Amino acid sequence: MHDVIAKGILSSNNGMNIYRGCTHGCIYCDSRSLCYGMDHIFEDIEVKTNGPQLLEDALKRKRKKCMIGTGAMSDPYIHLEEKLQNTRKCLEIIDKYGFGLVIQTKSNRILRDLDLLKSINNKAKCVVQMTLTTYDEELCKIIEPNVSTTKERFEVLKIMRDNKIPTVVWLTPILPYINDTEENIRGILDYCIEAKVKGIIVFSIGLTLRNGNREYYYKNLDKHFKGLKEKYIRQYGNSYEIISKNHENLMKIIKETCKKNNIICEIREVFSYMRAFEEKNNEVQIGFDI
Repeated sequence: MHDVIAKGILSSNNGMNIYRGCTHGCIYCDSRSLCYGMDHIFEDIEVKTNGPQLLEDALKRKRKKCMIGTGAMSDPYIHLEEKLQNTRKCLEIIDKYGFGLVIQTKSNRILRDLDLLKSINNKAKCVVQMTLTTYDEELCKIIEPNVSTTKERFEVLKIMRDNKIPTVVWLTPILPYINDTEENIRGILDYCIEAKVKGIIVFSIGLTLRNGNREYYYKNLDKHFKGLKEKYIRQYGNSYEIISKNHENLMKIIKETCKKNNIICEIREVFSYMRAFEEKNNEVQIGFDI
């Protein structure tokens, strides 16, 4: 890790990255892409030491309350969070000033802060987002090696359900020839149904590959799935969007299952729900960037 003094913490749409970089090791991670301009090794976590103070200063100045988003580019519950607790400090500030929260993670470390999530949700709205890609636990440990397994994340979703905290599942990315099967998708959907998630986000059955994350992904294909890299290169070349041949069938299953179980899966509707600030007087303000 290395410390930096940041100039700001919130984007124009009220999103924030408490850390920069990640140690979860997910083989498909888009945040490794060179286009994001990270000038340090991905696993060498950049810590914004003044992040909580910047957040408090920003929230003090805001004339209207809104949703604050975090977790899009770097998981707020990476391993360092256990020691540094910068995410918890930021949640305390969000709770103190009565703002809403949309937080995305793959880690059950979020349960440490359940008290704050409940408090925020009681005053405004707290939405917890979890990524679920792989129903098979052993395969999950290969694809997402240093993070809570899918079953552990499922347990988090159920705890949020029991505490009336709404949840959204990112069912993405789904990797062609690895987990793009009906068995995998139905297994994850069963978890979502039992956990009573509010929404599911899935753009397509596939993944995106850009310079930076493509090389890391292919390196891991060579390590864990012999011969698959060459198959990808033959079929997709240097395409940015890698779509599974099972796309249409699996998307149909997802949409039909969501409709049957009253789960939002239309992308714009899910994002509109997460961006809508809710307070006891039912005022609604929009704004956060994920």
